[in-house]
Amino acid sequence: MPPLSLPGLRPLLLPWLLLAGAGPVQAGPQQWSFRVFLDDKPIGTHVFTLRDQGAQRELQSEARFTVTFLGLALYRYEHLAVERWKDDCLLSLEARTNDDGVRKAVQARLEGTSLSVDANGRKEQLPGCLKTFAYWNPAILAADRLLNAQTGRLEQVTIQAQGPDQITNARGQASQANRYRILGPEQPITLGYDAASRWVGLESRVGSGRRLTYRLE
Repeated sequence: MPPLSLPGLRPLLLPWLLLAGAGPVQAGPQQWSFRVFLDDKPIGTHVFTLRDQGAQRELQSEARFTVTFLGLALYRYEHLAVERWKDDCLLSLEARTNDDGVRKAVQARLEGTSLSVDANGRKEQLPGCLKTFAYWNPAILAADRLLNAQTGRLEQVTIQAQGPDQITNARGQASQANRYRILGPEQPITLGYDAASRWVGLESRVGSGRRLTYRLE
């Protein structure tokens, strides 16, 4: 794989990227705003905004990355997804991705007991109550299948508790967090949650073993 080719990013961005149950419902929107780093070099942002809509919730996820070398843009990534949830089940999803010029679109909608998915022109019916790779939602830690919002594929996963560790935010401040590792995607993903089960970080290895990290702003 070329040193700066980053296909290993793709399974992470689900939004992944990317993505109900993140603690008590609050009056205003909840937001997770991350600066994204590749080998400690900032490459962009990924922002998740969760809004309460009565018995349902809406999650918007927006990512923008640019990897440069000597001032030249070598890789660009843009992703926008809107998900609707009820009782930790995905009701609908609309996601659009520009993966360095390759455009993808995924739509999904719950119809009765099945989730109807149209992924880049491929249509299928998936069984009922599903979750995406909703890192912001600690309920995914009990899942064994997660829907990839970029590809529309249902992926088998194994999630392992890794114990406590320190997480560093975008300002360089360290705090205690519990780590969990998701196995199953092309590249394993490590998530961090604080004592209140709030998502505070992400780490993975991507192309040529480079380190991708999300640091909370």
